[in-house]
Amino acid sequence: MNSSKQRFFIALVPPPDIEQHITEIKQYFAEHYNSRGALKSPPHVTLQPPFEWAAADVAKLKESLKSFAAKRLAIPITMSGFAAFAPRVIYVDVVKSPELLEIQKDLMSYIETNLGIADRVSQTRPFVPHMTVAFRDLTQENFQTAWLEFSGRELLFEFTAAALTLLLHDGSRWNISKQFPLRAEPPTILNQS
Repeated sequence: MNSSKQRFFIALVPPPDIEQHITEIKQYFAEHYNSRGALKSPPHVTLQPPFEWAAADVAKLKESLKSFAAKRLAIPITMSGFAAFAPRVIYVDVVKSPELLEIQKDLMSYIETNLGIADRVSQTRPFVPHMTVAFRDLTQENFQTAWLEFSGRELLFEFTAAALTLLLHDGSRWNISKQFPLRAEPPTILNQS
């Protein structure tokens, strides 16, 4: 790995109580299905997939994300049940709300325009918001068994994503680098009388 570049991605991270619950599900997959990959990052909904960025320019990256986030409203998130990208990944399904689809699209075009970061693969695919609990290290056999166990399982969480989160890879796992607060409510228009 080139020491002058760092790997980042941008996501929405749930509040601590939900984070703990999802981490326990990931732990269950590690213990019962030998799938530990998902434990290498905190629970999250990816908005911008991993990209490399010059270590010397991280301040510019953070400044840019800060100004993007400052103009956006906090986003209501609903997590409902489980879904899969067969035959490798099982995830908590995240409802495709208009707000979530919009911020993801706007963020991707914003960072491409302002920072030159573009993920060609995700630009050609529809955005599927999700929170991974079992990752590519799930064998096909374990996937089949786990999917039988989880496909019908109910789970419902609602939270408001109050910040964009920048995650940084340290060589072995992803850690939260910085959070950029989203606005709590629309700006008030003062009535000039």
